[in-house]
Amino acid sequence: MRTFAGILRRCAVASFAAAAVLALLPMSALAQEAPDVLVKRVSQEVLQIVRTDPLVQAGNEARIREVIEVKLLPNFDFARMTALAMGRNWRAATPEQQQRLTDEFRALLVRTYSGALNQYRNETIDYKPLRANPGDTEVIVRTVVVKPGANPVQIDYSMEKKADSWKAFDVAVAGVSLVTNYRDEFNAQIQAGGVEGLLKTLVAKNKGAATK
Repeated sequence: MRTFAGILRRCAVASFAAAAVLALLPMSALAQEAPDVLVKRVSQEVLQIVRTDPLVQAGNEARIREVIEVKLLPNFDFARMTALAMGRNWRAATPEQQQRLTDEFRALLVRTYSGALNQYRNETIDYKPLRANPGDTEVIVRTVVVKPGANPVQIDYSMEKKADSWKAFDVAVAGVSLVTNYRDEFNAQIQAGGVEGLLKTLVAKNKGAATK
């Protein structure tokens, strides 16, 4: 099975971090902008940070994590992402387990996208026209990452309109969905050790990464 983190590293998709980084905008603007316009405008702002920040360019892990924590994560629906990744097993978890799973999945994605952002160099983004009706509350924003000397990589963002903004709940890189990819892994771990077994595995992975 291809790991989503591996695909991210090979594609150097800092654009994912950039495209979902919506915290730079006031909430009133978020509610009024179309999701594709929002993705394009904010991604360009964040890519500029990535290209010019000397600490990011030097691969400073603390600075990269700061960029992700402050700019990216507030604009994801992690509860929905975790529920989708868990599939039918989500209902078997207690509310306390669901919160712990959401927290650990969030930490896991910080590690994943820290590695992706660290690999960014000179990619550009081609934004595709949005195919949606005016009243839609869920849309897919399609982009293509172009890197000199490499094949273009399509990245699709599944987004949901909330009360105050659009939030991402899945991303597909080269046709591989983040939540679907993790669902296979999570199901196998739950079959082996239950929900608590999955939690222990996630905690161990995140703690191990934090000590490196």
